[in-house]
Amino acid sequence: MLSKEKLNRLNDLAKKAKQTTLSDAEQVERDALRREYLDNFREGFREHLDRIHVVDKNDLSKPH
Repeated sequence: MLSKEKLNRLNDLAKKAKQTTLSDAEQVERDALRREYLDNFREGFREHLDRIHVVDKNDLSKPH
């Protein structure tokens, strides 16, 4: 999970980008933070999906 400080920084950069232009260094920082955020999100989502078990209501008599 992205640390609170990194998430706050990402939000600050996103807000600034809407109001004005970001410097080249800020754009690089924002892109790196976005990449890290998305990688963490995808990993967590994949773990969540891996724990999901589909149950067929017509097949409840068989043990799982």
